Amino acid sequence: MVYQLPFRSRPSYGFRARRNRRVDRRGQEPLGPPPSSSARAHAKKNSSSILSAFQQLWRECRPAFGQQRLADRAQALGLSSLLCLGRHTLTGLLTTCGREFQDWSAEYRLFSRHRFPTAEVFSVVRRGVLAELPPQAPLCVALDDSLLRKTGLHIPGSAWRRDPLGPPFQTNFVRAQRVLQLSASVPLANGAYRMVPIAFLPAPTPPKPSSKASAQEVQAYRQAARQARLPVRAAQQIASLRQALDAEPHGAQRGLLLSVDGGYTNGTVMKKLPPRTTLVGRIRQDAKLYFLPAAPAAPAAPPRGRPRQYGALAPTPEQLRRDDSVPWTSVEVSISGAPQAMRVKRLSNLLWRVAGLQHTLQLVVIAPLGYRLRKNSKRLYRRPAFLICTDPQLDLHTLVQAYVQRWDIEVNFREEKTLLGVGQAQVRHADSVEAVPALQVASYAMLLLATLRAFQGPAKPDVLPPPKWAVDTVSRRFSTPRAINQLRAEVWGRALGLANLSGFASRPTPTTKPEKFLPDLPSALLYAIN
Repeated sequence: MVYQLPFRSRPSYGFRARRNRRVDRRGQEPLGPPPSSSARAHAKKNSSSILSAFQQLWRECRPAFGQQRLADRAQALGLSSLLCLGRHTLTGLLTTCGREFQDWSAEYRLFSRHRFPTAEVFSVVRRGVLAELPPQAPLCVALDDSLLRKTGLHIPGSAWRRDPLGPPFQTNFVRAQRVLQLSASVPLANGAYRMVPIAFLPAPTPPKPSSKASAQEVQAYRQAARQARLPVRAAQQIASLRQALDAEPHGAQRGLLLSVDGGYTNGTVMKKLPPRTTLVGRIRQDAKLYFLPAAPAAPAAPPRGRPRQYGALAPTPEQLRRDDSVPWTSVEVSISGAPQAMRVKRLSNLLWRVAGLQHTLQLVVIAPLGYRLRKNSKRLYRRPAFLICTDPQLDLHTLVQAYVQRWDIEVNFREEKTLLGVGQAQVRHADSVEAVPALQVASYAMLLLATLRAFQGPAKPDVLPPPKWAVDTVSRRFSTPRAINQLRAEVWGRALGLANLSGFASRPTPTTKPEKFLPDLPSALLYAIN
């Protein structure tokens, strides 16, 4: 005879659920309250944790939500997006929450009915970044766009895009959703830095009308397509960021230093820069630059024509690099916390017709860096970098350091897509397609901020020990995969029966044969990498 444990009385097993008068008639239960103080009685006293700092950031987002249950639901989904071990779909997040046998419609309505305040949540992250900066330090922000690949042909906001990962000899196209992101740099104690997303917004293009469309529809499409260009959206977002920064206490005295690539170093962005904003971006090696016009001498006769606005033609960036009469200057910058010397050339007080007359520029040329694939192999060189800056008085160290930090936004994109699965949610509503990735990116930003607050405070958390193969690895900052594993240990450690996290390192070596090894659940969960 086979005995089977009785099923729990849940609606999915054919039992009629008892009506809960506090919720709707479909058996939907509210999200559980946070664990009580008795559940945390065995925690280490006077110790900070990533989980507590993460929950504190979400508590600051509570006034932006209309109801407390909406804030609790968003916090639960945001935490699940960091803890999820499988595909980061909404059902995967619900399974991580333990709600796989409950009604799921409320979670979908959170996004489809525009109940997730994206701008207000990212404003909490922005204020958290400003709290980590010195009072008079500028806010260094990197701006870039990326693609979230999609497979459906009818997903709102998705279209055919050029594949940036395609080979150089072939142009490939992928179905994807285009997004725009701003990440702010937070300095660390050991000279390193960390880019934290402070804004995330979709940048779709309008659908092209059919061949039978009227002239008015075609004209409306062309106007909408011009407004949907990435430089236009970027200029709007920069102005919005400057306005939000001025609204903060003592924010008007804080400068805004933008670092962009060549796609945003154009007249659309540079001519619309708000005040107290400096832009550093890449420029073409054959760009035509001009010196300032010379002061006019006392004319013997009345001048004819308009006064000269541009001076003599200046050397192009490539000509400046090849000019031996201009010496190279060594500038030491920090790359991932390690000092690196770079050779640069500078030419100040220039004008560029693309940027207009309102910006006096300086040109900076960075010499190619040499590297070796092996110890005794041939020395190879990377390509030179040509930078333009809208502040002619900005010092070289700050300028080059700001541009070097821009690469960390590419690391943000990689971690968002690989570790958090941004873009994997299978939603079809127009609002949900935009809100679900925003929730995941906001949770990722809060995780980075919570990690900084937990490890830079006076009380250090009980850290999950690294694996044996990574013990000798010197890391200048706490990596995101390790922060996710640390968060999993803080959330699931008590349920797994771990009194402290240092017990992993003191385990004895098993003496049994390899085929008799038993799977270890705590190690499999707490050291997993998506």
